[in-house]
Amino acid sequence: MARKIIALLSATVATAGVAVAVTMTAEAAPAPPAASNDGMRAAMQRDLGLSAEAVSGRLGSEDRAAGADRVLRKQLAAKHGGSWYDAGRGKLVVAVTDSGAASTARAAGADAVLVSRTEAQLDDLKARLDANLAKSPKTVPAWYVDLPSNKIVVKSRGSALAAATAFVAASGVPADAVSVEASDESPRKLIDVVGGNAYYIGSGTRCSVGFSVNGGFVTAGHCGNTGAGTTQPSGSFAGSSFPGNDYAFVRVGSGNTMIGAVNNYSGGRVAVAGSTDAPVGSSICRSGSTTGWRCGTIQARNSSVTYPEGTITGLIRTNACAEPGDSGGSAISGSQAQGVTSGGSGNCSSGGTTYFQPVNEILQAYGLSLVTNGGTPPTTTPPTTNPPGNCTGTTYTGSLASGGRAVQPNNSYYQTTVTGAHRGCLTGPSGTDFDLYLQKWNGSTWANVASGSTPSNSESVSYTGTAGYYRWQVHAYSGSGAYTLRASRP
Repeated sequence: MARKIIALLSATVATAGVAVAVTMTAEAAPAPPAASNDGMRAAMQRDLGLSAEAVSGRLGSEDRAAGADRVLRKQLAAKHGGSWYDAGRGKLVVAVTDSGAASTARAAGADAVLVSRTEAQLDDLKARLDANLAKSPKTVPAWYVDLPSNKIVVKSRGSALAAATAFVAASGVPADAVSVEASDESPRKLIDVVGGNAYYIGSGTRCSVGFSVNGGFVTAGHCGNTGAGTTQPSGSFAGSSFPGNDYAFVRVGSGNTMIGAVNNYSGGRVAVAGSTDAPVGSSICRSGSTTGWRCGTIQARNSSVTYPEGTITGLIRTNACAEPGDSGGSAISGSQAQGVTSGGSGNCSSGGTTYFQPVNEILQAYGLSLVTNGGTPPTTTPPTTNPPGNCTGTTYTGSLASGGRAVQPNNSYYQTTVTGAHRGCLTGPSGTDFDLYLQKWNGSTWANVASGSTPSNSESVSYTGTAGYYRWQVHAYSGSGAYTLRASRP
């Protein structure tokens, strides 16, 4: 077997609107531009061995699976053991802890399997390993929550697995909750290969832009320290975290234009509609300055990986290939941004493993909003009021039947011309579950950029967004009755 080397990968400029699943009013969803994802589809055909028809079918079924995943996570709550996309059956699979929850999952169109641990319990067990980094042996390059096996997988180099087993025991993790697997992964940073769309740090070190955000772009933290200057585009690292995390925010100078798209290395761009997390098992494609568009599938979320400089936690583990020079680049599933490239093993000849720092964590860490694909908003007259304050601006009221949706303000939208805070506070009838979404027009549809979707009748949403067209959507997830929404905007 060819020796694998985990690497951080440079990618081209990509942008995405901070969004959960795209939702719309009653009108049919507009079709995406025909040329917007041709490069991604071609890469999926090449790397996943799919026909053009199979790519279309997979993207459609993955989108449906993501929607079902969100609903079932909320319904199953403490009985949810994780979920993943089964490409062979084209279905979402949900792990649950009792037969009643399994029936709920199957009624929603998903397959269900019974497990002994919830996803939250698995995450807690993995956190024990993360908290014991001082005792992590150098022969352990990575560990992650593996949902299909309902265990923590710990990778170990070499023929002897005793050191990894001892690390698990010293971390207080039960042996029956862990699978120790032999691995030849040897993580290291790969930011020294020139090629493709790139930016430069200091005297010439090169990395790639991840996703455009308000004021600049996000990328990998190992690319530069806070305060380091950049060229092409010119700017500086306003924040950087590595190891522990692997993310950074580069604030660019005036005259640079952030674009809501990803270079597809086929002479075009892929528009990004949002940043909804794709389930484990979903396809994922990454853009890199060395190897262009490459696709694979998501193997795990909440993965930890150890580089010579230290351990990174909370990463997305995939089997998409990458090579030196792809560090910091963008990864998307369908039209949804997933993360920036941290590292990987192997290459695009023999295959390998690639890890991504989730993009939503970066946005939350620095209070950023992704730039989405622009366009002309619907041709209705937006409201002219500009209420001040936090959830004390304008009050909207209405009534919904269970499952119903309403758009505010007054079934229309509003425009902001500056970057600033949008706040909304929703109150529904006692005993119901009402959700609140803030949506932004991305040029072709309304994409969720922030949401409050807890299992309660009250939600609070706060979002710092760039200039554009916005609206609020109220959803009576369960129960019916009158609601009150108080909202303010920049």
